[in-house]
This record gives sequence, structure tokens and C-alpha cells, in this order.
Amino acid sequence: MSDYARYQDGVYADATNGALPHLPYDHDELRDRAREILDPGPFGYVEGSAGRERTADANVEAFSRYALRPRGLRPGAENAGDTGVTLFGERYPSPLLTAPVGVLEQVHPESERALARGANALGVPVVLSTAASTSMEEVAEVADSWWYQLYWPGDDELAESFVRRATAAGARAIVVTTDTSRLGWRPRDLSQGHLPFLRGQGTANYYGDPVFRSRLKEEPEPGGVLTEAVLHFLGSFSNRALSTDNIARIREWTDLPVLVKGVVRADEAEELVDAGIDGIVVSNHGGRQVDAAVAALDALPEVVEAVGDRAEVLFDSGVRSGADVVVAMALGAKAVLVGRPWVYGLAVDGAAGVEHVLRSILAEVQITAELMGRDVADLSADDVRRRP
Repeated sequence: MSDYARYQDGVYADATNGALPHLPYDHDELRDRAREILDPGPFGYVEGSAGRERTADANVEAFSRYALRPRGLRPGAENAGDTGVTLFGERYPSPLLTAPVGVLEQVHPESERALARGANALGVPVVLSTAASTSMEEVAEVADSWWYQLYWPGDDELAESFVRRATAAGARAIVVTTDTSRLGWRPRDLSQGHLPFLRGQGTANYYGDPVFRSRLKEEPEPGGVLTEAVLHFLGSFSNRALSTDNIARIREWTDLPVLVKGVVRADEAEELVDAGIDGIVVSNHGGRQVDAAVAALDALPEVVEAVGDRAEVLFDSGVRSGADVVVAMALGAKAVLVGRPWVYGLAVDGAAGVEHVLRSILAEVQITAELMGRDVADLSADDVRRRP
């Protein structure tokens, strides 16, 4: 059993010797530190969301509508607080994964390598974005545990190549994101004219792919602006005709667990499970795709009820603390992906910043679970109530 909670003891012990933490524990403070470091374009890319950003705001606010119900005298509560979870037959030390975030080179020069080192320190799996700045094979050399997130391109042969490469490189699961048939309307990016893909950023998995390269007349040049490779990337990035039939084809390409990310409706979740999908990630892309959409947390209970025990349900969008993780798991999530907080940690202090954010969240998860008298995996609807 991992004892993440002891981190708190170490912070207080160090402080008595005059060594105060150099990174903040409050999400907003960390975000403000990152704002000071990053240029306006990259910061807006990470912080910004679709339209008036009502969905992103709703994601965070939704957690305030749910109240945890601690019970200190529960029988066996003195042994509570185990953070371990089992996903697809594999045991993980915590319920946390890093959500897929692309184009990390605009945040920190070591991008996914720094992310992997920070996550390794806590046993947290990295969910690697298709739009990563580092190829999946290079990430596999650094990350102890990683899943691969697939943006299904317009070219099915390229999609197959991505999945087969990820499988061969040692990914533990494939996560298909289905809510990005095109980029959402993002005013912050528009006002800065900031789309890093136009500069060849976030294209490492494409430029190193044999199928992608076979479509080009010239060798792709990293960092090139509006080159042939960039234009081909832009034209093949998304598949607007994606359906459950397409996704079911992944079974021909890999024997890994397959999840679909971007689901906020019970009917869609049922269709996917009927098609044989192993897991659902309830998510609205952190509010980056559709403005005025349902908060992901509000969608979680109905998806959990619709799926039942036929597939694993995971969650992301709006998670800012360990208590948020506990709420999501009490509402039925088997594990939780967190995104923006660790990105700000990466911007401020590289791998150490990532580790700081993840360690802080996990310490709060364990402390909260102990005070609930529960192991994390045993949290249930009885442990949470919607506020009046």
C-alpha cells in the first residue's frame, strides 16, 4: 500500500528547519506562476476553452454541488486509505492518471520526458497524446507505465499504424478520443493567432510514422512552418465520419484494452459498450470543445448506471484537487485523469513540478479516503450526496 499521505508530514518537518515549499499547493496560485513564465499564446492554449468557457467553468463548479459524507467510526476504518485500484486486470498504486495533453514543447523544453519522470516518481501512468511533442517510442523509454490516446485520423491506415506502434512500444491501453472531429471555437487561441500545429509542433508521432511519411513527397522537417508535412497533418488530423464501427476495428490491430474518451451521454456509452469497448472516459475535453455543454461530473452518474459492470468507467474534466478525485470515484469512476494542474507544474518546474502536483493530489486523496473511513476503490454513492 502506497503511503502518499506521509508527504504532508515531510512538508511540516522540513518547514521546522526553515525549508518552506518552493511551489504552491493551491491550483490558482500555481496557474498564476505558470502565467508569469509562459508566453501568452502557450498559456492561453493550456488555460483556454471553447467559446465563453462556460463548460470549463461548469466542470470546476460541479464539484461544489456534491458533498462527501465522512464516517470516522466505520468498522475497520483504522485500516482505511488504500489508494490502489485494479483496471483491466492490472493493479495500480493509485487511481490517478495524467490526462493526454498535446504540444507540451510549448510549455517546457523536455515536454513528455519531464512528464514521464514526474509521473514515474508516484507510479502514475501517463496517457500519451497523439499530438505529443515526443514520439511514443521515445516516451516508452522513459515512462514506467503509459497508455496511448488516439486522435483517429482521416486515414485509417495511419490510425492502424499508430495503434500497432503503441502496442509494440509497450502501451497498456488505447484511449480513443471521439470529441475532436475538429477543433472547438477557442477565442483565446484566435486572439493570439496561436495554433502550434501550423509550426510543426505536436507532430512527433506523425513525422516518425512510416504511413504518414509515405504520403509525402519530401522528408518532414521538424519546426517547419506550413511545409508539405504540416499541411498533410492538418488535412488528416481528424475523422469526421468516425463511428462505433470504426472503433470496433481496433480489435484487429491490438489486444490491449480499448477505451473511448469524450462521452457525456448514457445512450452513447451503451452503444460503445454494446460494440465491445472495454472502458469509457466520461469527459468533455476539459471544456475545450463545446461551450455551454453539460459538466462532465454531472454526466458521470448516468453513464455509470448505463454501463453497469460491462465496462470500466473513468473520468476527467475539472479535477483540481484530491477531494475532487474522491468525489468522482464516489460517483462511480474507477480512476481519474487530471490535466491542467500538472501542466502548470511542468511549466514552472519541469519534472519536479509535475511530481509536486501529482504528489499533492495523491496525498489529499489518501487523507480524504482515510477520513471517509474508506479505501479508494470502495468509495460508493453512499459516500456522497448532491447538495440541495
